[in-house]
Amino acid sequence: MDSLTDLELCIGRLPRVSLAHLPTPLERLPRFSESLGGPQIWIKRDDCTGLAMGGNKTRHNEFLMADAVEENADLVVWGAGVQSNNCRQTAASCAKLGIACHLLLSRGGHGHEIQGNLLLDHILGASYEIVDECVGPELDQRIARTAQLFRDQGRQVYSWDRSTVKAKAAISYSQCLIEITRQIEAQDIEPAALYICSGGSTGAGLALARKILQINYPIHNILPIHWPWDEQQDLSDIANAAADLLELPERVAPEEINIDGAYVGKGYGIPTEECMEAIQLLARTEGILLDPSYTAKAMAGLIDHVRSGRYSTSQHIIFVHTGGTPALFAGAGDLAAMLTPTEKPLADH
Repeated sequence: MDSLTDLELCIGRLPRVSLAHLPTPLERLPRFSESLGGPQIWIKRDDCTGLAMGGNKTRHNEFLMADAVEENADLVVWGAGVQSNNCRQTAASCAKLGIACHLLLSRGGHGHEIQGNLLLDHILGASYEIVDECVGPELDQRIARTAQLFRDQGRQVYSWDRSTVKAKAAISYSQCLIEITRQIEAQDIEPAALYICSGGSTGAGLALARKILQINYPIHNILPIHWPWDEQQDLSDIANAAADLLELPERVAPEEINIDGAYVGKGYGIPTEECMEAIQLLARTEGILLDPSYTAKAMAGLIDHVRSGRYSTSQHIIFVHTGGTPALFAGAGDLAAMLTPTEKPLADH
């Protein structure tokens, strides 16, 4: 039995609910690759996981929502930023499973106009509160207090503990790397690198599977935000907690995780010129949309690495698209001002 099958069997023993359209496609980007004059670029379409415009959190929720179902929860209480992809996909997961959803959405630096992910939260039937607590320990404490208030009213509440959530969510991206490995074998290609926007569970799960499957190509985790902690150590801790859940002996050291914070720009969710170029270039060559908070910043990193001559034209690069399309509409005015106009074609007279 090979390591691929072994890992899949270990993952298969965990509680899980079916939410996503899997496996997601792995597609070649011929026109995008040609426009860069570099390697052959492939895209793993995790924007196509289903459930209210898809994304990586739908994979996560297959494992997380299984806990809620096992506990007979009638309400999930969760929270993040006001335009959170996570909360939107959690609301969609709850809708599919017939569980009520209440969200604590941090105001942060964003407005709370009902647009983008917040509009989808409404459509999906989630109740919510806009709160002043910042994403992190403050918001987690507010979530815990709110969950307890609902319990006191007799609700069967499921509210994720972030330390548990991270490891279980990571396992879903170990599963994703199994998919990618099978898909690249079917295409008979050997990637030179894989790029993804992650500073948490998604990247940790890939790192764990890379270790177990003894994959040689590097995984570049392009950060969407600078956290006030050691990001390599954090991903290492999450990966190793996931290994414990799978009852596997492998350990991922911090130095085995490639973290790149060079493309964050002025901060989380703030578009950069480079990410706007990435959004337009992929859209105008392949008809695929990136978002300004996550995927476009990762693609900006990939583009920069290609243009710096890091790869030859014969090599293959994998880009994992983690979703986030609704963010395009939340900041439509600011984004529109940064777009490069398209010239009107000349008409015959």
